[in-house]
Amino acid sequence: MTDVIDLGEFGDAFRRDPHPVYARLRELGPVHRVRLPPPDAHHETWLVVGYEEARAALADPRLAKDGSRIGVTFLDEELIGRHLLVTDPPQHTRLRALVSRAFTVRRVEELRPRIRRITDGLLDAMLPRGRADLVESFAHPLPITVICELLGVPEVDRAEFRRMSTEAVAPTSAESEYDAFVRLAAYLTGLIEDKRCAGPGGDLLGDLIRTAGEDGDRLSPRELRGMAFLLLIAGHETTVNLVSSAVLTLLRHPGQLAAVRADPGLVDAAVEETLRHEGPVENATYRYAAQPLEIGGTPIEKGDSVLVGLTAADRDPHRFPGPDRFDIHRDTRGHLAFGHGVHYCLGAPLARLEARTAIRTLLDRAPDLALDGPPGDWLPGVLMRGVRSLPVRW
Repeated sequence: MTDVIDLGEFGDAFRRDPHPVYARLRELGPVHRVRLPPPDAHHETWLVVGYEEARAALADPRLAKDGSRIGVTFLDEELIGRHLLVTDPPQHTRLRALVSRAFTVRRVEELRPRIRRITDGLLDAMLPRGRADLVESFAHPLPITVICELLGVPEVDRAEFRRMSTEAVAPTSAESEYDAFVRLAAYLTGLIEDKRCAGPGGDLLGDLIRTAGEDGDRLSPRELRGMAFLLLIAGHETTVNLVSSAVLTLLRHPGQLAAVRADPGLVDAAVEETLRHEGPVENATYRYAAQPLEIGGTPIEKGDSVLVGLTAADRDPHRFPGPDRFDIHRDTRGHLAFGHGVHYCLGAPLARLEARTAIRTLLDRAPDLALDGPPGDWLPGVLMRGVRSLPVRW
């Protein structure tokens, strides 16, 4: 009988700073049976906390993302539609091929001038005030504006979309999570229908409606809705947390901040170290054992769920010496913040571009930037890692 570690017993301290708990687990072994804290309380799963084991698990085809292979369905899949995070090859390969052309390095690079204009516009509005919540005024509106413009979401809808999406990825209760998905499904259905009726408009969602593979293959209506959901959610929620965590961590490490100010070329390194040290996705979404296997010597039975700990793995001292030290000069290559294998984050180039642009411009235009009090609560659950608010002054 495997001992089950109840993460809920660590209380609110685990939400604020889970890293000491993950460190203790790593000392005991790379894989553990855990009971999740609220709002997922009572759900038991395997948790992978060792780097090598996590990297291998992320690329192991025996760990299915498609829960239907073992009789499991997901709330977003039921209410919205199939997307990249709940499919395996060959279906995943097909879906990714139909959307990946929009996220090539060249296509993303074409967005650089627009991202810089949005960044400057947000700072033009924020800086005269002398103090602000950086999440509300900057870290959130930048990526949501970029992805909504890219997909063609009307500006009037963006505030409501933010409320729905935040509740979907960091729910405060099971009931509010379900309600958020119902409202998101209805909204996306209407948006897609509007795009279909309007004809060519130059945005990504319109392009996806008309995209066809070499064999004439197209996205079905449910697949379109699922893809729009994934791109809108993943296209901004993670970047919000990346930008706010990078700024918070730099402000808490004045020596590192001074180095970046002295050499703006270090911004890229600061972003990569933030991804390793306090990445925006704490644990990858569920995988399911499609057949019996072992991870790090631990037997996993068919049908068992597995969480791969991205932030836990990226603080494994066997891979990154002194892992709790924030060091922009370290070699961060190989970090798992964007995953690994066929499910490696499609939007990684866009997230990096937005974060680098945001931080470089903010530090340049606010040379006296400082914390203006403690950050807000950390997001609930074990999926996303970020603060709800970040008071700053300059």
